[in-house]
Amino acid sequence: MSSPPPENGPEDASHQSFWMPGNYQRTVKRTEDSFQVCNDIVACFQERARVERQYAQQLSEWTNKWKPIVDASPLYGSLLRAWQCFLSSADRLSTLHASICRSLVSEDGDRVRTWQKETFHKKIFGGFRESQDFDTGFARAQKPWAKRLKKLEKAKAAFHKASRKEHVARERETHAQGNPDIAIEKQRKIQEERELAQQETEKVRARYEKVLEEVTRYAPRYMEEMESIFDQSQEEERKRISFLKQAFLSIHRHLDVTNNESVKAVYNELHNTLMSINEQDDLRWWKNTHGPGMPTDWPQFKEWVPDKKQKKGKKEVEHKAVVMERSVMIGGVRVRALYDYVGQEPDELSFKAGDEFLKIEDEDDQGWCRGMMDGGREGLYPANYVEVV
Repeated sequence: MSSPPPENGPEDASHQSFWMPGNYQRTVKRTEDSFQVCNDIVACFQERARVERQYAQQLSEWTNKWKPIVDASPLYGSLLRAWQCFLSSADRLSTLHASICRSLVSEDGDRVRTWQKETFHKKIFGGFRESQDFDTGFARAQKPWAKRLKKLEKAKAAFHKASRKEHVARERETHAQGNPDIAIEKQRKIQEERELAQQETEKVRARYEKVLEEVTRYAPRYMEEMESIFDQSQEEERKRISFLKQAFLSIHRHLDVTNNESVKAVYNELHNTLMSINEQDDLRWWKNTHGPGMPTDWPQFKEWVPDKKQKKGKKEVEHKAVVMERSVMIGGVRVRALYDYVGQEPDELSFKAGDEFLKIEDEDDQGWCRGMMDGGREGLYPANYVEVV
């Protein structure tokens, strides 16, 4: 139990004290304030959720705008892949920030709303049951104390009034003594008035001291009852603070992208893609695709062979095993099958999607290429069924 409030101190501070009648209302009002705080928290982070959603939309719009431009840019190889990775990373971040928006609204917002509904019980005519219970408890504990304080204030006022009256009587008596202009009878009357005032002051003082003693004696009980209700209010406030702390931590976890594994993966992949930019590989690709490394049909001796019926849509192919007329592609180009293909003629290759082999002749005007499988078998195949490795 606390000690009685100090007797000395600024008067205004004393009037603001929790122990003074009615000042417990500030504690009671915490319930309504907490309810409003929940509304403010939900509104605050709903607005943040809109910011996250708008940011996600802007990232997506930025990606859609630049993707065709980047894909059609003159960059190539690892440098092009690095630029494209910025766009794919933005797409993934857009999805992440959209999920943050959903978390702030559907998880954190709903959590606060649910707790608010379960914690605060509105009354039909306004206010909350919890604040009314505390108000009733404080008022019941303070009522006897307030009555005693009122009685004490009345006794103090009476004492001070009597003291002032006595003080005036003493001053009149002092002024009358030794004054030849005031008759002896008058001086005696003034003296009697002073004595009566003094007796009245002593009588009122005794009453004042008695009431003060009663108040002082009742103070421990009053403080104990008030602190009991206050402790209940503090416990409810502790629960509110604890819940809102967890709510804020949940919001922090959703907003803190620095610890989000998905974000780390996005930027790690982007960093690795940037670090994989290799000028030697890019220059080699350019050399083999647009430079001296390109396959070329070098002049070769051609035997004359009788004409035969040509297959529609294919280059002329000789089936004689002795010598074949063909263009030579120096070194060949490694290609990978995009689709399955079953040769329709003996001079056509068959392969599965994903198989790799060499392209040894460029595409003709009918869309056919000549290739050689790893086992050495050569044949024709549709050019659009493969891609360069």
